[in-house]
Amino acid sequence: MATYDEGNIFAKILCGEIPCDKVYEDDYALAFNDINPQAPVHILVIPKGKYVSIADFGAQATSEEITGFYRAVAQIAEEHSLSEGGFRTIANTGLNGGQEVPHFHVHLLGGRALGPML
Repeated sequence: MATYDEGNIFAKILCGEIPCDKVYEDDYALAFNDINPQAPVHILVIPKGKYVSIADFGAQATSEEITGFYRAVAQIAEEHSLSEGGFRTIANTGLNGGQEVPHFHVHLLGGRALGPML
């Protein structure tokens, strides 16, 4: 498993070194609007722990962190009126999966029909 890079952009956002357009925060997650939105609603949700990918998160995070993170994702979807019409969550993992930032994160997209995956 890859080593966590303390200098990644999401680590810098978490420590307040880089600002973000925050839409949600609790003990387990921070969520903010994507700077290059691919849908009317495009929110990035990141855990507050130092996890490189969803694989790392699933293997290393506590049950409390996992539950708290996914409850945050569901709450954010509800708060942004995405639950009724539907939404997409994407977690890119590794080079072949298109992961650009080495900090586990979920893209929450909605606000219109999104079409097929690929």
